[in-house]
Amino acid sequence: MNHNKDSVVWLLKVLSILFSFSLVACSGQAIKPTTVPVNSDHRLSIYVENNKAYLSGVLEPDLPDKLKDMIRQHPNVTDIILVDVPGTDDQQATMEGARLIRRFGLNTHIAATGYVLSGGVDLFLGGVKRTIGAGAGVGVHAWSNAIGTVASKLNRSNPIHAAYVNFYLEMGIPERFYWFSIQAAPANRVYFLSPEEMYDYRLVTE
Repeated sequence: MNHNKDSVVWLLKVLSILFSFSLVACSGQAIKPTTVPVNSDHRLSIYVENNKAYLSGVLEPDLPDKLKDMIRQHPNVTDIILVDVPGTDDQQATMEGARLIRRFGLNTHIAATGYVLSGGVDLFLGGVKRTIGAGAGVGVHAWSNAIGTVASKLNRSNPIHAAYVNFYLEMGIPERFYWFSIQAAPANRVYFLSPEEMYDYRLVTE
């Protein structure tokens, strides 16, 4: 879900506390991206090694262009490894990025002890096959925007909801996941899904 930069900063500050209570483990091959450069400023970065592209940072408006450039330069890439993705600055670009991942036939994996939050979850859903490493976290909350609109405060019939619902259905995710995610936590907090919830909402494929 989309949130402003202040929300991103706040989420990063509380991340260590939340993880101490909410880390999840899930089946799937554990990836240890020890060679990935540390992304200290949380700007979007993509690092390719063999057939894997390691992505970390806040998802920005140029995400689709960066993904296209990555595939053009590294056509052998088969998997996008999400290392630490705290959210998005542009929800439309994030959805487009997920659609590109699906169109290219790529798989997505959350690195062992890595995390995806908010809009990062939407990008993860683009994978044809979706797996999660041991100790990885998947966090959701109600989206909000720069003018203060909060998803959980809008009437269910509001057309803004439809863009999200349609996206999830397109990715093969049940509509109920959207309604769950915007009620699970307010915009300035994060709810980490249990392994059972990840399977129930079809976020993972194996």
